[in-house]
Amino acid sequence: MSSTSSTPSWNVQRLPRADGRVFLVTGGNVGIGYFVAEQLSASGATIVLGSRSPARAEAAMASIRARVPGSQVRAIRLDLADLSSLQTAVQALEVDRLDAVVHNAGVALDDPPRQETGDGHELMFGTNHLGHFALTHWLMPLLSAAPAARVVTMGSFAAKSERLDLDDLQSLKDYAPKRTYGRSKLAQMYFGLELDRRLRAVDSGVQSVMVHPGGALDSLTPSRPPIHVRTTGARLSAVPAALLVQGKHAGAWSAVRAVLDPAVRGGQLWGPRIFGLRGEPRCEPVWNHLADSSVAARLWDATRDLTGADLSSLCE
Repeated sequence: MSSTSSTPSWNVQRLPRADGRVFLVTGGNVGIGYFVAEQLSASGATIVLGSRSPARAEAAMASIRARVPGSQVRAIRLDLADLSSLQTAVQALEVDRLDAVVHNAGVALDDPPRQETGDGHELMFGTNHLGHFALTHWLMPLLSAAPAARVVTMGSFAAKSERLDLDDLQSLKDYAPKRTYGRSKLAQMYFGLELDRRLRAVDSGVQSVMVHPGGALDSLTPSRPPIHVRTTGARLSAVPAALLVQGKHAGAWSAVRAVLDPAVRGGQLWGPRIFGLRGEPRCEPVWNHLADSSVAARLWDATRDLTGADLSSLCE
């Protein structure tokens, strides 16, 4: 978990080739996930977008193909809020190995009331954390079949100030949308670290890496119509914010590096270089509360019980 940056020659505009490899990006049809997929497609790899909406996935694929000539991109229907659908989604990949998955998809609610998935889980925790945990369960045989696969978990700066309530993971007693969102992202990051510990304990070739996008605003994000359209007014009004934060295209850089840079190691946390909010990606110290392996282990056990996915047997 060193904070030392890897090769200083990394350039977000000149990515290494990854021909013949296959990468899955959950939520790859919109937001940061779209830019992760667009940038990874320039490496020559096959990119699979996991999306709840076939129409939005088609729009994203058309945009990527228009901007990256020769890109190899396709989509599968993926609904992380529906745990029973995930095995079928993984089968739809129709590959014999997977070189990386970027756990990016997520739900962020701004207002009450509390909502639940069809499985009865709080919507943000159920989608952002439980869904990705269960998806990893079904993906692990494909990841293990690759020579050096990576599980890249997209956390959030919002998780830095949050702490988990292990007795109220579903926010039944104490629901506040922004806090619940931050805790769902924190749970994802704990999962990523605990997954890496368990993979290393059995000398697995799969590595688990945590990333976060810093401060990523729509108003600083270049247009990709119809996926995202930035008006002139929005662009001008966002100029002062650009001193502190960045657009979603730049928020994607940490995840792209975590997938492609051979110097990245499991258990590391990557985020923007400048105050953790903007700039090119760097390896940063794992946040103090994330380093608590006892919390991560308890969360792992609770998540296994809630999802019925026993990842432990696959990390052997």
